[in-house]
Amino acid sequence: MQEYVAVIGDEAVISMTVHEGASVVRLRGDLGEDSAPGLAQAFAAAVTQGASRTVVDLSQAEFADSSVLHALLDARKAHKAAGVALVLAGPLQVAIRRLFEVTGTATAFHMTDSLESALTC
Repeated sequence: MQEYVAVIGDEAVISMTVHEGASVVRLRGDLGEDSAPGLAQAFAAAVTQGASRTVVDLSQAEFADSSVLHALLDARKAHKAAGVALVLAGPLQVAIRRLFEVTGTATAFHMTDSLESALTC
């Protein structure tokens, strides 16, 4: 089992672990362009775990810009190609929900209201 943590500044904002047979990528804090490479690495690690799904826990993400959205869209494509489900879990902060609404990408992802529901859907 591979675990991944990206530390940006003084705060660990991206981590990837395996929980209940799923790869779980947790995002915390303000995520911007400097977070995107670490996010891409976490998604790449998640795909190689052999789990049938990856859950992206966005419940502690306070802000994300278009580079993070791009990383999520790339992850969606890579997961689909590998036959691994990608599920986004909330609850979403207002700024995160707005990113999906303004860009019209909310329907591109399977989203749930909690990590628990994402692990079982």
